[in-house]
Amino acid sequence: MRISFGKWLLPLYATLALIFLMIPIVYTFIFSFNDSAKSNIAWRGFTLDKWLNVCAVQNGAVCQAFGNSLLIGAIATIFATILGTMIAIAIVRYRFRFRSGVSLLLFLPMATPEVVLGAGLAAQFLSVGVPKNMLTIILAHTMFCISFVVVTVKARAASLDPALEEAGRDLYGSPTQVFMRVTFPLLLPGILAAALLSFALSFDDFIITNFNSGSVTTFPKYIYISAARGIPAEANVIASAVFIFALVIVITTQVSAAARAKRLAKLA
Repeated sequence: MRISFGKWLLPLYATLALIFLMIPIVYTFIFSFNDSAKSNIAWRGFTLDKWLNVCAVQNGAVCQAFGNSLLIGAIATIFATILGTMIAIAIVRYRFRFRSGVSLLLFLPMATPEVVLGAGLAAQFLSVGVPKNMLTIILAHTMFCISFVVVTVKARAASLDPALEEAGRDLYGSPTQVFMRVTFPLLLPGILAAALLSFALSFDDFIITNFNSGSVTTFPKYIYISAARGIPAEANVIASAVFIFALVIVITTQVSAAARAKRLAKLA
C-alpha cells in the first residue's frame, strides 16, 4: 500500500507542538492548587485556599502588582489606540511630505530589541530629570504600543472602500457624521484588535518595564523577583485566571461569530 506521510505527519507535528506549548500552562494551573508555604516548586498537596485567599501572600503584594499591570495596560492601551488610529488614518488617506519616512520610523520600535529600547528610554528620562514611577512606565508602554496599533489599523483602513464614504457625503452627511456613522464602524474591528494587542503587550512586558519602573512593581516584574526564592502559588492562581478569562473571551467570540454567520446564511 502507498503510504502518504503528509496525512499523518502534519497532524502529528501540530499535536506535538500544541502539547509542547501547553505544558507550562498546565503546570501553572496545577500548581495553583499546591498547598505550599513560601516555595511552590515541589507538590505538597491539593488545596483551594490559594484561590480563595489569593491576596493573602506578602500582604497582598501579588494583587497589588497585578492591579498595577492592569492599570498601566489600560491607560497605555487607551492612549496608544487613540494616537495610533489617528496616525494610521492620516498615513492611508492623506499625502504629505516625508510620509514614507514616517511609515518607516513607526516600524523601528517593533524591530528594535526591547533591551535597547528600554535602556534608551531610561537614559532619556534620566537626562530630562523625570523620576521613574508609574508615569514613566505608561509613557514607555504607550510609545512602543503605538507602532502595533498603526500597523493593525492601517491594514484595516487600507481595505475600506472609499465609495462608502462618498455615498455618505452624497447624502449630505457632514464630515463628522460620515466618520462616526460610516468610517468608524468599519474601522472598529481593526481598532478593537489593535487595542487587545496593545493591552496584551503592555501587560506582558518586563524588559522595558524593568528599566523604567523605579520602585513600582508590575506582575511580570513580581514574577521575576519571586523566581529566585520560588514563585508563590498565588501568582499561579492569577496567571491561571487570566488564561481562563482570555480563553472564555475567545470561545465566546468564535461562537458569536459562528451564530451570526449562520443567521446571515439563513437570511440569504
